[in-house]
Amino acid sequence: MDFSLCKRIVDNISRVIVGKLPSIELLMVGLVSDGHVLLEDIPGLGKTLIAKSLAKSIGASFKRVQFTPDLLPADITGFNIYNQHSGEFVFQPGPVMTHVLLADEINRTIPRTQSSLLESMEERQVTVDGKTYALPHPFFVMATQNPIELEGTFPLPEAQLDRFLLRIRLGYPDQNEEINILDRFQQKDPLLELAPVAEPKEISEMQQARKTIHISQPVKEYIVSIAAATRKSAALRLGASPRGSLGLMRTSQALAALRDRDYVLPDDVKYLAVPVLAHRLILKEEDELRGLTRESVLEEIINQIPVPAV
Repeated sequence: MDFSLCKRIVDNISRVIVGKLPSIELLMVGLVSDGHVLLEDIPGLGKTLIAKSLAKSIGASFKRVQFTPDLLPADITGFNIYNQHSGEFVFQPGPVMTHVLLADEINRTIPRTQSSLLESMEERQVTVDGKTYALPHPFFVMATQNPIELEGTFPLPEAQLDRFLLRIRLGYPDQNEEINILDRFQQKDPLLELAPVAEPKEISEMQQARKTIHISQPVKEYIVSIAAATRKSAALRLGASPRGSLGLMRTSQALAALRDRDYVLPDDVKYLAVPVLAHRLILKEEDELRGLTRESVLEEIINQIPVPAV
């Protein structure tokens, strides 16, 4: 499998998105790993734009759902409607029936609706009135949540956060990047002129080929050592589960492919540990009050674990 397609997709998205190359690459890692990502940042930083750019770059269908407190599970999965002419119920697919789904402000809807989306993410299917419908493949969810405005929100429980393979933060652009944004969007919208450089079928093939990327025994032991250390940390009430270890392995393989390698390096694991594991950890209340963050605790743990020589 020629993984140079990854770089072509990243370069294509960069024609619209100024800077943010590390975030775009992490998004690509999530896609190649056949997982889902949580984009957590304040409004106006380009979360919707980056999602649309990715969908157009891979020639995929795209749907966006604005999550609100009155949104019901059927508004996501779809529902049956009675057809008077045929005398039968006909399934009306919901927005989840797409290749790329942007779940905007997922923490603004009720837990019941959140759970219906998360179930679809995990099972890759929806069941309506006892009948099961398979979702398209690839199926990639980008959920966003605003970490600042907490009033009127329903924060995702840790068990549901664990369903997201990666958590990505875009951050503010620097001054030069922001000037480039003004220049790029002054006269036209580059998204409108963006052409696909791949097809959904190629993404599915790449997701299968990613599994063949070699990962040595010392690197596997390194992954497990990081996860085990989070479970023993005095600052954490809950460490990373085996699902976190699996996620770190899958994303490390995807990053190796993105870097045009057929093997995983310990540096790949180290680079991805925070975006893959941090959102799965729970700090002890007293350490949270002291100003510690999950990211800082995890970085300290990683720095204490010897990196294997491969």
